[in-house]
Amino acid sequence: MDENIKITPPEMSLGQKIKKILTHNMVTVFFVVLCLIGYYYSGLTFGFLLNDIVTRMVRNSFLVLALLLPVMAGMGLNFAIVLGAMCAQAAVIFVTHWGIVGLPGIGVTILLTTPLAMLLGYLTGLLFNKAKGQEMIGGMILGFFSNGIYQLIFLILVGSLIPFNNETLVLSSGVGLRTTIDLADGLKYAVDDFWRLPFTTAGMGFGALMLVHGVIRYIKGIPSLGQKAGNKKYILSSVAGVALAGWLYYIKGTESFINFIKVPMLTAILIGLMCVFTTYFIRTKLGQDFRTVGQDRHIADVSGIHSDKTRLTAMIMSTVFASWGHVIFLQNLGTFSTYGSHEQIGFYSVAALLIGGASVTNAKISHALLGTLLFHTLFIVSPLAGRNLFGDAQLGEYFRVFVAYGVIGVSLVMHAWRKQLENKRRLSQQ
Repeated sequence: MDENIKITPPEMSLGQKIKKILTHNMVTVFFVVLCLIGYYYSGLTFGFLLNDIVTRMVRNSFLVLALLLPVMAGMGLNFAIVLGAMCAQAAVIFVTHWGIVGLPGIGVTILLTTPLAMLLGYLTGLLFNKAKGQEMIGGMILGFFSNGIYQLIFLILVGSLIPFNNETLVLSSGVGLRTTIDLADGLKYAVDDFWRLPFTTAGMGFGALMLVHGVIRYIKGIPSLGQKAGNKKYILSSVAGVALAGWLYYIKGTESFINFIKVPMLTAILIGLMCVFTTYFIRTKLGQDFRTVGQDRHIADVSGIHSDKTRLTAMIMSTVFASWGHVIFLQNLGTFSTYGSHEQIGFYSVAALLIGGASVTNAKISHALLGTLLFHTLFIVSPLAGRNLFGDAQLGEYFRVFVAYGVIGVSLVMHAWRKQLENKRRLSQQ
């Protein structure tokens, strides 16, 4: 038998292709169905839903994107981003105390939070290098421990050992901060209000970018990632861009509520820059080191890559990005609970990433953005759907809590199930 003859596997039927797609994306499909059912029973109009989705996307996307680098470096889902959130809140508190407002206040906040986040990211990375394989549970416990220190500082030490003369922020006893801090006269919408565009205009611009991007990628391909030129997904990207721009152009000439939705462009641009940075960072030497360490630390060490140092770098970058993302979150929210706003950041961000189709070993930008969209869509529609279905909006609130915590377990179980199916399929083909 000629050894040069290549045996090509039989082409899959349409049913097999659909089954493969559903198997690979079962988590995302499950939550898409939940969102559609919730939207149907919520009674919300599409315009109002879209307005809330835009607000939540610009508020939360940066935080979810901060999770990608540790996954790439083989450290799993980084629950320790709550440390970055604490750094951001501490910086916001002091900037509010000093009375620095608007974009200058945001700039000072970033200058304060970055070195602190780098320090905590470095210490977290050292801990994770001592607890390889237990990074996720270690990050959760570290977050609880750090929360205790955070509360000790701002509930006990501020006003006693730390001078803090501000009647607006400090409790009447003179020790400890108030439970809620209002940013209305300071950092509220400092980034968002810098430049806003109608959703129709911004959407048409985004559709045009999708068209240009799809055409360029279709022609050139991406040789550095080993993909063939003329990939079909770029055709779909171009078609989707044209369809989006065309639909919004039609909407612009109507009296739809969508015309009144405003998009904070500077915030959206910052999220876009984060996506671009992540995309091109993967192709750098350090990015390839991240991927190699994530796939096999032993091979990375044999190849001359210092795996512990690489993991440390990933954790520092993730913590810094999380602190920046939380600054965006707080200025968009306009007010925050001094002792509680940071607590659920890790859970919500991880849940959003998992809903988008990511796993503990594989996470992409598309997973982060799609997961943020689905997670917060479910958050918006579930209380109203619960009220309309059962006559009690509180059931919807309970469902939101279930989603926040239960989705992590459900997603991990479904991903494990998918992996078992893939292993069985691989064995049957051998």
